[in-house]
Amino acid sequence: MQTPIKTVVIVGGGTAGWMTAVAMATVLRGRYKIRLVESDEIGIVGVGEATIPMIQRFNKTIGLDENEFLRETQGTFKLGIEFVNWGQVGDRYMHGFGRVGQDLWTVPFEQYWRKMRAAGKARPLEEYSITRMASKANKFLPAQTDLPNSPLGEIAYAYHFDASLYARYLRKLSEARGVLRTEGKISHATQRAADGHIDAVVLESGERVEGDLFVDCSGFRGLLIEQTLKTGYEDWTHWLPCDRALAVPCESAPVLTPYTRSTAHKAGWQWRIPLQHRIGNGHVYCSNAISDDEAAATLLANLDGKPLAEPRMIKFKTGMRSKSWNKNVVAIGLSSGFMEPLESTSIHMIQAAIQQLIDFFPDEGFSARDTEEFNAQSRFHYERIRDFIILHYHLNQRSDSEFWRGCANMAIPQTLKEKMDLYRTRGRLFRFNNELFTEVGWLQVMEGQNLATDGYHPLVDVQNEAGIAEFLEGVREVIGKCVDVMPDHAAYIAQHCKAMPIKM
Repeated sequence: MQTPIKTVVIVGGGTAGWMTAVAMATVLRGRYKIRLVESDEIGIVGVGEATIPMIQRFNKTIGLDENEFLRETQGTFKLGIEFVNWGQVGDRYMHGFGRVGQDLWTVPFEQYWRKMRAAGKARPLEEYSITRMASKANKFLPAQTDLPNSPLGEIAYAYHFDASLYARYLRKLSEARGVLRTEGKISHATQRAADGHIDAVVLESGERVEGDLFVDCSGFRGLLIEQTLKTGYEDWTHWLPCDRALAVPCESAPVLTPYTRSTAHKAGWQWRIPLQHRIGNGHVYCSNAISDDEAAATLLANLDGKPLAEPRMIKFKTGMRSKSWNKNVVAIGLSSGFMEPLESTSIHMIQAAIQQLIDFFPDEGFSARDTEEFNAQSRFHYERIRDFIILHYHLNQRSDSEFWRGCANMAIPQTLKEKMDLYRTRGRLFRFNNELFTEVGWLQVMEGQNLATDGYHPLVDVQNEAGIAEFLEGVREVIGKCVDVMPDHAAYIAQHCKAMPIKM
């Protein structure tokens, strides 16, 4: 007979902790005791977050009202990520959300576009994407579900928001749903002699917080998963050599853009995340290729407005925990691993881990087979996202620094090499086992960073060239007309989800 566990203890707050708390409280419906232990004395890494569209699924699960959520977090909308200087210096392209083009016949849209582009009879790929063209025009509108045959019914989007305000908002929701928060610093954890499972965390005050399942959301420290259980960590810096970030907010710009920007610099890249009350900025860089002072100077020289604080340094090591679930501890967030935020995957990885935990929620038996499968799925997600991020670095054609030359010439994972080789032949792209990034995501980066193909799918020639040209132009014109009727991003926010001003 199965014996249910009784208490879930979440160690650490911040985005990971409170996302886990509100999701558990929503799904478990008061049947289990949920406690979250955190200390106000310990800061969170969050410096402003950019997300990807899957966050809407999480918001729906926990019952968030979109407009309220954006007001509470100073949030804005996001249609994609603009990449500057990632192919060659001066190059610029957008990885937009949602589809590119429309279906024509038996092969993907971009195959028809590729043939016509080579013949000089097609416009740039971005002109066939409503999110990319809306981004360029600083327009925004949610998908109009009553227009299923229009590009306006297919607008995929995500959000930018202030991470500290997001955690505060989720805390409020979590506590209203029964989560018990305990304030205090954890001094150590105790383990059962029989099997090494954690049985309690002990606060500096001496209080013991006992539990059956522990979720480690303690950030880079990995208080339980690493400091206590010695799980181990896989270092991926030979593929992704950046190991530091400097973060600083600055004053807002005149135009509120509906996209994140990533600008490649001498030895790394700079993020730009526009919020309602400020812009979040950061410089991710390799400390072996540039000094901290030079990195800070580069960051500060490329802000839209006056900095609102001193740059804050974050040191990290890209990689993943050898196991995300060890004994009765599940690591979620930075405690499970770190992937630089180049494609805004941090929040999604928290969300995915929470969903996996729900899928494999244990009883007192803690099935070894379930844990093994949880870890296998976690590894798959981490490694496939890793490959996608490596692609950006490896595909550069820059010769202005040793850093970029090294990235272009490095050995890459076999899984990534196979994807690139397949694309080089006839532009073919396949999504494996529901990996996070779809074919259209890989397409936009490969095309945006100048990865050439030897040709196109042979079945493109089943359609006559004049018909293809007419079809492509029709798609482009419809998208252009749709963007024309979309409201300005800032105007949409002002009407639907304007936040109260914050004194900076």
